[in-house]
Amino acid sequence: MILGISEIHKLVKTKKLVEGLSERELQNPEGAGFDLRIGELHELQGSGFLGVTERETPKTKLVASYAKDGEKKIALKPNTYYMMGTIEKVNLPDNLVALMRPRTTLFRSGVHLLLGQVAPGYKGPLNFGMVNLRPVPFYLELGARVVHIQFFEVKGKNNLYRGQWQGGRVTTKQTTKKRETQV
Repeated sequence: MILGISEIHKLVKTKKLVEGLSERELQNPEGAGFDLRIGELHELQGSGFLGVTERETPKTKLVASYAKDGEKKIALKPNTYYMMGTIEKVNLPDNLVALMRPRTTLFRSGVHLLLGQVAPGYKGPLNFGMVNLRPVPFYLELGARVVHIQFFEVKGKNNLYRGQWQGGRVTTKQTTKKRETQV
């Protein structure tokens, strides 16, 4: 069952379900969830690898980072893939899972977000893929609302998130070995 605003506001206050919400989301959110804002944008550099036991994601270059004291407009280059991080952080208890959807202005403008689920027990900012599919730049301000998150109750036994992305890490740890062993 999807949680309504009264329930998720209660969990924000008592369990810090989402930290760093904008005033709009604290006072008068739309729908049955919250809009989350873009806080960081990274451009991928190089290749990656996914094996049975090891993986390596491309290195990233921080392109832009949100600052409260000023607007920062950036241009998403045509046909370019980025990793986007949220300003907000989530702290999912063991009985909730979260799903996200892009705000419609993005897909109406040719920008695609690659989103997933947030597993029970995950704590930290969220990272997503973002790509401008059009042949012209798309302009975006850091701090803009880009994704809508909804929370669902999990019935029965489940397992908590134990992956290596806990805490909002953007890429695999760069070591001399280059690849990391998957959990």
